[in-house]
Amino acid sequence: MAAIKLSDVNVEQGLTTSQVHQQIEAGNKNIAEQSLTRSVKQILSDNIFTLFNLINVVLGALVFYTGSYKNLLFLGIAFFNTVIGIIQEIRSKRQVDKMVLLAEGKNVVIRDGKEVEVLSEEIVLGDIVQLSRGDQVPVDGQVVASRSMQVDESQITGEAKTITKEKADELTSGSYLVGGSGKMLVTKVGKDTFVNHLSDEAKQGKDAPSILLNTINRIIKVLTFVIIPLGIILFMVKLNQGLGINRSILGTVAAMIGMIPEGLVLLTSMTLAVSAMALARKRTLVRDLPAIEALARVDTICLDKTGTITSGDLKFERLIPMAAGISDDQLRKIVATISYGTGDSNETAMAIKSEIADPNQEVSKVEAFSSERKWSGVEVAGQGAFILGAPQFIFKNLDTKVQSQIDQEAKNGYRVLAVAKADQLETEKSLPTPELLGLLLISDVIRPNAQSTFDFFRNQDVDIKVISGDDPVTVSTIANNAGISNARDYIDMSKVSDDDDFGKLASENVVFGRVTPDQKKRLISGLQEDKHTVAMTGDGVNDILALRQADCGIAMASGSESTKSIADFVLIDSNFDAMIGVLNEGRRVINNIQRVAAMYLIKTMYSVALSILFMFFQNNYPFEPIQLTPITTLMVGIPSFVLALQPNFARITNQFMRQVLIISAPAAACIVGYIVIIQGIGVIFGLNYRFTSTLCVLITGAICWLALVLVSRPFNRLKIALDVAVLAAFLLIVVFFNNLFSLVSLFNPVVWWIAIPLIATAYPIYLFAQGLISKIMDARERRRLKKSHV
Repeated sequence: MAAIKLSDVNVEQGLTTSQVHQQIEAGNKNIAEQSLTRSVKQILSDNIFTLFNLINVVLGALVFYTGSYKNLLFLGIAFFNTVIGIIQEIRSKRQVDKMVLLAEGKNVVIRDGKEVEVLSEEIVLGDIVQLSRGDQVPVDGQVVASRSMQVDESQITGEAKTITKEKADELTSGSYLVGGSGKMLVTKVGKDTFVNHLSDEAKQGKDAPSILLNTINRIIKVLTFVIIPLGIILFMVKLNQGLGINRSILGTVAAMIGMIPEGLVLLTSMTLAVSAMALARKRTLVRDLPAIEALARVDTICLDKTGTITSGDLKFERLIPMAAGISDDQLRKIVATISYGTGDSNETAMAIKSEIADPNQEVSKVEAFSSERKWSGVEVAGQGAFILGAPQFIFKNLDTKVQSQIDQEAKNGYRVLAVAKADQLETEKSLPTPELLGLLLISDVIRPNAQSTFDFFRNQDVDIKVISGDDPVTVSTIANNAGISNARDYIDMSKVSDDDDFGKLASENVVFGRVTPDQKKRLISGLQEDKHTVAMTGDGVNDILALRQADCGIAMASGSESTKSIADFVLIDSNFDAMIGVLNEGRRVINNIQRVAAMYLIKTMYSVALSILFMFFQNNYPFEPIQLTPITTLMVGIPSFVLALQPNFARITNQFMRQVLIISAPAAACIVGYIVIIQGIGVIFGLNYRFTSTLCVLITGAICWLALVLVSRPFNRLKIALDVAVLAAFLLIVVFFNNLFSLVSLFNPVVWWIAIPLIATAYPIYLFAQGLISKIMDARERRRLKKSHV
C-alpha cells in the first residue's frame, strides 16, 4: 500500500489510525534502540566460542588419541562452568530487560486529534510529535509549531550553543529541548534518521573505564601468547627425551590445562551480569556493566539539589509585592501569565500552576525558561514584557535593601525568584532595565532518608558536592539541613569568570550555586584533574554535559529522556537512597573478583613455571590431566563461584595486582618448590611416576586449600562450611577413588611418611614466602613513588 503524502497530515489532528497502519505496512516505522544487554544468541556465542574452549577441544582430541579416556574429565568441568555462566547471564539479561521497560520513556504523538503516548519504535512517518523541555528528539523532523523552542545539538555537533527553532526549521534526532515546547512533523524514521548513522558514542558518550576488566584482559592476552608455544615446546622436548608420544601428550595437556584460567574470564563477566540483575531487583537500571566497577571507585559524588537532596516537589509559598501600587492579586496574575504563557513544564512552573489558575491572558511573544539564561518571560500587547527568574540574572544591580531581603529569605531555605517588568523581551542573555515588581518564594521538600544516606557516604570517605542552578545561600541551607558536611562552604558561580581555576574552586567549596551547564562540566573536570573519581547525579537537561564528563553518570527515571539516555545508571524510583546499594554492589564485585582471581592464577603460575622447569628435567611432567581435576574443581572452581557472590563492601584499594599476587605468588612458588623436592626424593629412593604424582597432588591440594582459607577471610558460617566441605571432598576422592584419578592407594603408610612432613611445613613456609614477596612489592612501590616525585 502506498505511503501517504506528508502534505496531507493535519497538524492538529495528526495521523488517523488507518494512516498509521498504512505506514507500518509500508515499512515506514521507527526502530527500537539497541538493547542494553546482549541477545541470547550473543551470550551463547561469546561463552562457547572462546579461544580457551578451542584449546580445550584440541587438547581433548589429543587425549582421546592416547586412549586414556578418563583424562577427558577436564572437558566435562569446562562444559559445566560454561553452562553455569550462560544460565546466570541469561537470567540477568531478563531481569535487566524488565527494568529497561520501566525506565523507557514514551513520546507524545497526535493521532485522531488526541495526544497518545507511544514508544520510540512505534513512531511512524508523518506522525506529529509533541515536544517539551527536557525531551530528546526521537527521530528527524520539521518544526510545525514552536513556543520559544530552544534546542541543544551538542551531542551531535559538539558545540554547546543553544539554537532557537521556529516553524519549518529542521530537527535532528539525538538533540534535545532545553527550553520551550512545540510540535514536529516526522520526516525520517528508522535507519534513515541521523542518530542511526552515528556510532553509539554520539548518544551514549564514553564507556566507563574498567580497571578490573582491563587488568584481567591483559593477563589473558599474555597467556594467549604463552600457552600454545610453551605447550608445543614441552611436548617436543619430552618426545625427544624418549618418553613416548602418549606420555608426552598427557604431560603436555596437564600443563596446558593448568595454565588456562578459563573460569576467571567466565566468572568476571558472570559476576557483573549477576550484579546488574541484583541492582535491577533494587530498582536500579545499569546501562553499562563496567560502570558498576567505576562507581565503586568513586571518591566524590556531585549532586544536583533537585531530586537528590530534595524530592523534586516544589511548593508555592507566597508572593511579596515590591513595587508601589501593585497588589498581591495583580502579582499572582502576572506570575500565572508567565507560567501559562511560556508553556513551561518544569518544577517551578508546575508549583505555580498548582496554586494559581490560568488567567487566559493572550501573549504576543514568549521566551521559555533556559538553564543558561535562568529566566522566562512573555510580552503582553499594550502592557510590555513580564519576566520571572533568578534575581541575579535579571538585574545587573539590585538595591541593597532588596538584596538583603533576598539573602534573608534564602537563608531561611526558600528559593527566591524575581518578578519583573520591562518594555520588551530580548533574545540575548541580558534584559533592558527591568523594574522589580515582587518576589516569589518557593520551598523544597527534603527527602526523608537524605541525612542517613549522606551519613553513609561520609563514613565511606566519599565527598559530597552540591552543584545547583539555584541561589547558593538557599542551596547551602538545604544541604546543611540534609546533613551534608561543610555545606556552609558555598560559592556563587555567577560571579566566577571563565578564566578562574575551576579545579581550585571545586576543591575549596562544597556547595555551588547559580551554576550554568558548562560550569558544571568544568567543575567535574577540575575534580578529575585533581585525581578524583567523580560520579554525577541529575535529572534535567542542564545536567547532561556534567553527566557525560563524570566518570559515572546517574540519572533519575523521573528526569528528562535526554538525561537518562547518556547516564550509566537510571534510578527507577528516582530515589537517591538506592545509591548505597549500587556502591556496595560495585565494591562486592571488585573485592570478590580480586580474591578469586588469586585462586585461578595460582594454578596458572605454577603450571607455567613447571612447564619451563620440566623442559630441563628428564622426568615426566608431574601431573596427568585427570589428577588436576580434584584440585581445579574443589579448591578453585566451586569455591570461586560461591565467594564471588558473597557480601564484601570493603573500600577499594586500587591495588588489584598487588592483592592478587600477595596470595597467588607465594602459593605458586611453594607448589613449584615442593614438587621439585618430591622429584628429587623420587630419584633418590627410586619411586615410580604414580607414587611421585600422588605426592604432588597431595601437596598441591594442601597449599591451594591454604590459599582458599586466606581468600575466605573474614570468615562466616558459609565460608567455614565451604572450606571444610571442599577439604573433606578432596580427601574422600584421593582416599577412595585413587584408581580413577591415577593415584596410589593412600592406605600405603609410605605415602604418609613422606607427605605429612611436607604438608606440615607448607603453612609456615607459605607465610614466610608471602612476607618476603610483600616486602619486595613494597620496596618496588616506594621506588616507583620516589621516582614519580622526582
